[in-house]
Amino acid sequence: MLRSLFKKRGLKFSLNDPQWGRGSQDDNNRQNPNNGGNGNKKPDGGGPPDIDQLWRDFNQRLSRLFGKRGGNGGGSEGGDNFGRGDMKGAGIGVGVIALIVAFLWLASGFFIVQEGQTAVVMTFGKYSHTTLPGFNWRWPYPVQSHEIVNVSQVRTAEIGYRTNAKNKQLKESLMLTDDENIIDIQFAVQYKLKNAADWLFNNRDQDETVRQVAETAIREIVGRSKMDFVLYEGREKVALDVGQLMQQILDRYKSGVQITNVTMQGVQPPEQVQAAFDDAVKAGQDRERQKNEGQAYANDVIPKASGAASRLLEEAEAYRSRIVANAEGDASRFKQVLEEYQKAPAVTRDRMYLETMQQIFSNTTKVLVDAKSGNNLLYLPLDKLIQQSDSAAAVSKPAPAATAPTTAIPGSDPVYSVDVQRDSRSRDARDSRDREVR
Repeated sequence: MLRSLFKKRGLKFSLNDPQWGRGSQDDNNRQNPNNGGNGNKKPDGGGPPDIDQLWRDFNQRLSRLFGKRGGNGGGSEGGDNFGRGDMKGAGIGVGVIALIVAFLWLASGFFIVQEGQTAVVMTFGKYSHTTLPGFNWRWPYPVQSHEIVNVSQVRTAEIGYRTNAKNKQLKESLMLTDDENIIDIQFAVQYKLKNAADWLFNNRDQDETVRQVAETAIREIVGRSKMDFVLYEGREKVALDVGQLMQQILDRYKSGVQITNVTMQGVQPPEQVQAAFDDAVKAGQDRERQKNEGQAYANDVIPKASGAASRLLEEAEAYRSRIVANAEGDASRFKQVLEEYQKAPAVTRDRMYLETMQQIFSNTTKVLVDAKSGNNLLYLPLDKLIQQSDSAAAVSKPAPAATAPTTAIPGSDPVYSVDVQRDSRSRDARDSRDREVR
């Protein structure tokens, strides 16, 4: 069809012909004499292709692609149909291109958020909302944009040093305590993000903000504490107070930061006075050691002395009680003896005499001698006889005691037997028991 159309219009179909396209231009020049005979004629030596012709060729190809035809007849009517078909094909092509571009533009709004992250969506640069991990969509640029923030990462801010403890930052680490002493503190702050929007929009330099807040908090806590407290027993307390104060300040700033841990890396006096400070520390340790040794000695001696004093007091109290009781007992016994003496003086004297003799004879060696009768000297060792009788009684129980030979007691006329003496001793023993009972 295109070939016949070109033949009717007097055009050569061969593309290799150097004069291709000149015939149509000549016809146009003839039909439109106002063009001055030049039209869109290209120079003989060749030049850049005609842009209009290229556009028409592109539209024709799109028309063929979508099944459109330029026209069904020839002559001037066929030329008009070809022009209208060309315009319709161009419109369809532009619409398809617009649809493809719109689809690609909308598809550019899809994005993926990894686990542990969140995306902050902004509409024309203003905060809109945050998204959860997963596959998300937003209006493409320039309507909306997004920024992904890792909220699960544990971030670290170093104060007083960088990377390692040897790389010190003296402007950050040197601080003044409450007792006007200078100490060198190096510590690290670990934190996470609890609000990604606040982290992005409320902070100009986020990491530097956290570092400055940490330095401010540590200087305030150290400035209210003594040097020895910060260096020794108060390290954990200082770290805890710094974390709490930092969290309060960051919450007031609405920075979206959550403090997780504050770790003291090094707390020491300045290097210029380190030697003198070590000597003072050693002296203080020696003082504490001697105090502890003295306290241990006191804890060992004082209880022993207290125990000995208590024992002596108890013994003295017992001795006093015993002496008083004995004196009271002797006085009571004397009163009882006095009463009995007043009732029967002779009997009391005899009884006292017998008790005294019994006490004397029990502690001395006893020998009985008959001095009044004119017989031969009679010697009777009573101690041995008593011992023999006691041993015999222990071996076997004897029958009722038989009468012993009569022997005379010096200083008395009647002759008493051994049974009489035993009876007197048993009676004295009973009397002594009665007195003890009373």
